[in-house]
Amino acid sequence: MNEPLEQLTKRISALIPGDIKHMQDDIESNVRSLLQSTLSKMDLVTREEFDVQSAVLQRTREKLEQLEKQVEELQK
Repeated sequence: MNEPLEQLTKRISALIPGDIKHMQDDIESNVRSLLQSTLSKMDLVTREEFDVQSAVLQRTREKLEQLEKQVEELQK
């Protein structure tokens, strides 16, 4: 997650007007801290965790469909 954060920090700092570029290091540091703080407050998961949960959900849906078919057959 550091690489995207660094890229975003650099992109934001690139928007700094030329007359205050001398403060770029301080601004980058502050932007990085702000982004890290904001992202840590968000309830985010990694892509790996998301993929695992998606697979679990898919298996659960398949099992539910099987059970629904069994119930339907039993009701006949």
